Amino acid sequence: MSFETIKFEVSDGVGIITLNRPDAANALNRAMARELFEVSVKCDCDPEVRAVVVTATGGMFCAGGDLKEFNGKGDQLPAFLTETATVLHNAIIRFQHMDAPVVMAVNGTAAGAGFSIALSGDYVIAAEGAKFVSAYTASGLTPDGSSTFFIAKHVGLLRAKELVLTNRVLSAQEAQDWGIVTKVVEADALMDEALSVAAHFADGPTKAYGGAKRLLLKASRESLESQIEAETQSIAAMSRTHDGAHGIDAFANKRKPEYKGE
Repeated sequence: MSFETIKFEVSDGVGIITLNRPDAANALNRAMARELFEVSVKCDCDPEVRAVVVTATGGMFCAGGDLKEFNGKGDQLPAFLTETATVLHNAIIRFQHMDAPVVMAVNGTAAGAGFSIALSGDYVIAAEGAKFVSAYTASGLTPDGSSTFFIAKHVGLLRAKELVLTNRVLSAQEAQDWGIVTKVVEADALMDEALSVAAHFADGPTKAYGGAKRLLLKASRESLESQIEAETQSIAAMSRTHDGAHGIDAFANKRKPEYKGE
């Protein structure tokens, strides 16, 4: 697949997505939103992709929406933003619901849409110098890209309001302390760490990862009864997969499992 605003490759079961507009601080324009959706479908549908890493070129992860592109749209701006946000949101939905875990490797500042994309990861690794800022209200806008869904779950409602209303900038370490980042590493170790984590996921029970992701995604909005019924259905479904039966057998017979993602 050939792209204009991102790079994509698959290596040893890991799909590596790189935001690639370094001259524009990797700002998200309509083309990038469309390409992220295309690659999310690719990752979702390709059985060879059993984990995903998202990172960026240059010193920024993503500066947010491309306000230069937004400016000058005049009366067409609402329609333009509706289309761009909808396509981006479809990409995030695919990443959330697919089996492959998504590892964010945040190499620099994640602002606006970049902040939202980073928050949506299943496992978030940040370089020591990375920064996180909502930024939307500074431009007279409200958040998109799923951040209002995830941020309060990660940090609590009052802290979420502080981040969104004041645009407080969090360092990588603060973001980890607040529960936005899983792990902070030195900048030159970022991709090695992200690829190591992704390789671990790629060797694991892919279907089980996907089932667990989907259960956790909806847990906060379900009743106890409906959630545990979903758990019952999911664990039974996993037992019908190759990896589920194989994992049980390997544990019972004290062998190391060799998962196939099937």
